[in-house]
Amino acid sequence: MRSKLPGVLFGAALGLCLSVLCARAEPLATQGIGTSSCGRLVSDLNPSEGLNNPVNVMLYAWVQGYISAANIALLEDASKHVDLSTLDENKVLNLVIGYCRANPDKKPVTAIDELIRKSAKVKAKWEAGTIDWDG
Repeated sequence: MRSKLPGVLFGAALGLCLSVLCARAEPLATQGIGTSSCGRLVSDLNPSEGLNNPVNVMLYAWVQGYISAANIALLEDASKHVDLSTLDENKVLNLVIGYCRANPDKKPVTAIDELIRKSAKVKAKWEAGTIDWDG
């Protein structure tokens, strides 16, 4: 009598591959730790460990990149940007932890979007078109 295990494993692997392909079929504008579930992320963050905690580092780096990208759009649109030097790891981590504890069903990116909207903007000299969007 032959075991059905290899067939079952193949079917499960095929189903997983198809689900991954289907999930990737939709284009993403944003991806990374900031788009993960607050409920899953909040227990892994620990501001008292600073950048010695790998999850803290991932989140802080993601936020820096996300705000940097937002700054390009702000500069292109209005020659203003959010001053990243005002956002140290303690401020970012505590902001996200506070938001995620209050909103476990949401994503940290929502808190960062709100931070960008509410932050004072710095006027900067910016030459429109310095980014070659078409490549």
